Amino acid sequence: MQSAWKNRNLQLYFSGQFVSLIGTWMQQMALSWLVYRLTNSPMMLGVMGFTSQVPSLFFTPLAGILADRLNRHRIIVVTQILSLIQAAILAALVATGKEQLWQLIVLSAFIGIINAFDLTTRQSFLVDMLDDIDQLKSAMGVNSSINTLTRLVGPFLAGLFVAYAGEAMCFMANAASYVAVIIALLFVKTRPKTAKLAGGNAVTQLKEAFTYTMQSQPIRDLILMLAFIGVVTMPFAVLMPAFAKDVFHGNATTLGLLTGASSAGSVVGAIFLASRKETRDLSRWIIFGTALSGLGLVIFGFSTTMLMSLPSVAVIGFGTMVVMAGANTVIQTLVDEDKRGRVMSFVIMAFMGTMPFGAVLAGGIASKIGVGQTVLATGLLTFILALIFAKRIMQINSKADSTQVLESILESEAELSEANV
Repeated sequence: MQSAWKNRNLQLYFSGQFVSLIGTWMQQMALSWLVYRLTNSPMMLGVMGFTSQVPSLFFTPLAGILADRLNRHRIIVVTQILSLIQAAILAALVATGKEQLWQLIVLSAFIGIINAFDLTTRQSFLVDMLDDIDQLKSAMGVNSSINTLTRLVGPFLAGLFVAYAGEAMCFMANAASYVAVIIALLFVKTRPKTAKLAGGNAVTQLKEAFTYTMQSQPIRDLILMLAFIGVVTMPFAVLMPAFAKDVFHGNATTLGLLTGASSAGSVVGAIFLASRKETRDLSRWIIFGTALSGLGLVIFGFSTTMLMSLPSVAVIGFGTMVVMAGANTVIQTLVDEDKRGRVMSFVIMAFMGTMPFGAVLAGGIASKIGVGQTVLATGLLTFILALIFAKRIMQINSKADSTQVLESILESEAELSEANV
């Protein structure tokens, strides 16, 4: 990763990002805790997860077009300013004790829309800051490391802030963190855009890619599997505050430990895949990761102690990372080059676009039967999902090399971070 730090633009950008992402993770955890403290309702946790994530399903295509048409640098500066305003409003409402649930839902949806444009634009903006395209992999490595590290640090700090100073301090800290990234962005110098948006009918091109995807059995099966995981497996994260408060009788620090354990498992999963020399058996590891996630969810659903829950949550993080990164890699090796971008957009939408619906469904079920039973049920369904897809997925022979695996892991870490935020 050393070559990325020799680039002045990347030095500024990553320094600002490190501060800002810690604030983002602090706000995300504090907001979940605040909603559950106010409502004591798992259903409302699901609603909050839905409103913050569902905008990506509808606004991401528009964001991609704007990122190709407009100045990406300016788009990101605008999104950071809007994010600062959102965090400041949250801080003001909570600090004065005037917060209401509908206000939190509206602000959650607002940041979801902002993130749809911000995160989509960032995927291309990274290239705009490079002196040499050879720095890209190094830059992706640094970006992934920052995402991972802040995902560990942010929730832990949020737990301390909420426990000793209240949720408003987390929102204030997040608002202040945007100042750092905005200042850094103002000093970044990007290359002028030379490529023009390709012509042609966008609807026709998307239909062509969709038909291609549905006719390719391996790609279709992997995308369907990711969609099921987005609905069934991943929404356990939105129920974390209920576990921390009702099951373990803890506080925000307890929630920070649970979130950090999940992130730690993802890190171990990424390192495990990146260290493997043989990549032809990735399809087997996809099924193994799915089954392992289901097992972790079952144990987590049964657990009544932190001693048992922390390892089980780490196992879930490990399993989901193996599945996401492995599926990304296999699809990348199978898809035709001229359809790669469109097919990979289906992959992202299948995973991230289904998570909001899974979140609100899990929240509704948890309100009826309890959070432990809900997570237990999702674990059993995830394990059954692995059995259903096992034969078809394991027949896929991946010819990916170590470079493709590493790049897919970096992409998957970013996607998991975006999904959680």
